[in-house]
Amino acid sequence: MKALLKNFALTGFLMSLFLMSGNIYSSTTKFPYVFHLVQVSLWEESIKTGRVYYPPTYEQDGFTHGTSNPEKLLSVANHFYREVEGGWQCLKMTVESLAEVGVEVIFEGTAPVGDKAPDFEGADDELFPHILGGIPRNAVIESYPVIRSKSGEFLSIPGVTSD
Repeated sequence: MKALLKNFALTGFLMSLFLMSGNIYSSTTKFPYVFHLVQVSLWEESIKTGRVYYPPTYEQDGFTHGTSNPEKLLSVANHFYREVEGGWQCLKMTVESLAEVGVEVIFEGTAPVGDKAPDFEGADDELFPHILGGIPRNAVIESYPVIRSKSGEFLSIPGVTSD
């Protein structure tokens, strides 16, 4: 019985380590890309000036938020950014494209964006990529326009979401 309990405790510890450690989880296990939703005006400004892009909540959050599952993008966008006016783009990267420019990505549970809690449907059923730095232009593989309604609802990302 003692050996069984010891084995159970070790298995539980290893599963916890697997689920909580960003260094063990790989984006390529299920979804190969890291997506980031960005306001067009901020992205264009970073390209124009040649500066690395940092989102408005970077200092508060300590990282740049990402999503690997394309089916979560619209839920994330509508939960966190619906009230933010203007055009948006979806940047597509990989863990490797970010690593090539010196930016690390870890996978962790959902985190607040600024002061907004991550209480949207499906927030707790997978790990999300947290980009430990800004996004240099040369880490981006492709950029997609984001389609919104006049009321601000995020409707689709052609080429990324299945609409």
